[in-house]
Amino acid sequence: MTDTAVPLDVEAARVHLASQPFSVLLGARLVSFGDGAAVLEVDARPDLLQQNGFLHGGVLAYAADNCLTYAAGTVLGPAVLTGGMSVEYVRPARGRTLRATARVTYSGRRRAVCACELEMIDDDGSARVCAVGQGTVYPLTTS
Repeated sequence: MTDTAVPLDVEAARVHLASQPFSVLLGARLVSFGDGAAVLEVDARPDLLQQNGFLHGGVLAYAADNCLTYAAGTVLGPAVLTGGMSVEYVRPARGRTLRATARVTYSGRRRAVCACELEMIDDDGSARVCAVGQGTVYPLTTS
């Protein structure tokens, strides 16, 4: 996220996501954005699976990281960076689509702390949590 002067709306945030080559490579979609929250989805393609057929943990970590920063960007402005994050994998990521849902749990002028739930959506629409994450996001400074 780069421009500190103009707040992002959902369409501008989607344009921003589309400017990230790695996000494009993964096929990430920003489903919703605003009011201290964000939802990001990635389809579970064969090239994103690990050797046992589950969505690779790195894809889950990417989704948590990006979703946390988008949620934080709704309160800190669009120019933000992840300061640190953790992901706890609670079950294998099996399903059609990964959905990351992040929300701001604390925000101040200098940081936002966010929580993220990662779930796999099956073909029938049912969802199962596969990981949870949290992170601290800081506004980008020019110094």
